[in-house]
Amino acid sequence: MANETNVAVPKPSTLEGWIKLLDGVRLPVPLASHDRVCKAIGDHRSSLRDIADLMQDSPALALSVIREANRHTQGSMTEPAENLEVAINRLGLKRTEELLARLPAQPESHIPIALRQVQLISQHATQQANGFFAARLARLWQDIHWGSLLFLSPLWPMALTHPKLLEEWELRVIHKGEPARKVEQQLFGVRLLAICQALVDVWHLPIWVQQGYRLLLSEQRELVKVLRIARDSDHPLRQQNRLDDDPTLRRWLNQPANTVLLANGLALSAQQAWDSPHSERWQYLTSLYLQMPMDDVIQQLHQQAANSARQHAMPDLWHPAVALLWPSGTHRVHPGMRPAAAPSSVDLAHWRKQCAELLVEPSRFTNAMHLTTSARDALVACGMRRVMILMADRTHANLRVQQIAGLPKDAANLNFVVNQSKVLQRLLSQQAQVRLTPDNTAQFSALVPAGLRLQFAGEHVLMRSLVNNGRVIMIVVADQGGGPFCEITVQAFGKTAQCIEKALRSFSHRGQ
Repeated sequence: MANETNVAVPKPSTLEGWIKLLDGVRLPVPLASHDRVCKAIGDHRSSLRDIADLMQDSPALALSVIREANRHTQGSMTEPAENLEVAINRLGLKRTEELLARLPAQPESHIPIALRQVQLISQHATQQANGFFAARLARLWQDIHWGSLLFLSPLWPMALTHPKLLEEWELRVIHKGEPARKVEQQLFGVRLLAICQALVDVWHLPIWVQQGYRLLLSEQRELVKVLRIARDSDHPLRQQNRLDDDPTLRRWLNQPANTVLLANGLALSAQQAWDSPHSERWQYLTSLYLQMPMDDVIQQLHQQAANSARQHAMPDLWHPAVALLWPSGTHRVHPGMRPAAAPSSVDLAHWRKQCAELLVEPSRFTNAMHLTTSARDALVACGMRRVMILMADRTHANLRVQQIAGLPKDAANLNFVVNQSKVLQRLLSQQAQVRLTPDNTAQFSALVPAGLRLQFAGEHVLMRSLVNNGRVIMIVVADQGGGPFCEITVQAFGKTAQCIEKALRSFSHRGQ
């Protein structure tokens, strides 16, 4: 198995490719949790319940044990283990210990933030599930607890291998309201829910987790019907009458498995804001499911969030309980919507050094590739996270990628036909700079080649012509990850472009 650390991993574009990749990931386990569990297994006084309780501190450890136990039940008549205690009992302490020895154990601070953030959402969902549903359905508390914790587990390996994709999905779908189907096709090549459902099936996760994804993918009509009734929360008697008139819908709503989906909906939507349409939707559904007034739902929701934060919050992760202290109407700003950080004095010193190397006369560059490599490094040094330098052919009919930074390797093979893009035509006709912003991105996006926009997903991009001897020979495309630019970096980008042009002029006159 691979992918034990957050390294560059090729991005699949098919459901089969994603399943093969994510099923092969070994999730890192916090070293402290790993050591405590190993010690408990070695202590003959520890019961299975004691060991299972210790494992709960590490969602990755719990998932690994349940997956391993259920892997051995596939194809047999035995039902999959629905909780951790059953899974340990199935495996036996010796095989559980052997599994622990194979898992990568790391200090918590070394485990990537993206993975710990998604797991924190799962822990928050579990707290909401226990607070809202476990006491009311005491006989089913284990199903509720483990189903809630593992519901988002298919996203855990993705957070390890492709954290930027999940970050961009959150920015575009949750914060900007773009259609999920379109965004997911661009980012993953397939619906994100379909990836999750397929992994849940492969891993033989608890049946309530499977039912939750089936509901989201194929029972949308029932969900919409129930939500319409749920929004009528000021008239509980009318709500009850409408459900009584449709016994099939009432049975569908009252399934205990829905508790897992409701808890995760509450926790996941709270990541954006407590009063967003996403959050309110899950609050209404919870209110109807429990036949509890909305005010009581909101009060308990906030209380459970605070309890979750006390147990699981970490300084470098976002927990929505923090927002409960903010003034009404204040929302968290997604990192992708904040201006990029200003470069430090060390960064600026490095950038000045890169520019100085471009300006050395006579030119120190031995060929065009040598020069453009230095140009690319200078653009990165000024604060750009993604860079593409395009070189025009002699006829100005085509632009071929000469250098890239922060982009997939296959981007280096791109070629753009100039007459198919008005923006490229304009940039090649004369010295110019185009800055894409949320105000003009809709206007310009249709005029920029689709292949180029795919590489620079986001609403903030700079495109600039580079001229030598009065003729445009290159175009630079750069951004700071798609979010708002730091204005200092924009100014540095302009000065860097001027330095590159001087280097081109000096290079073209070498030997004269």
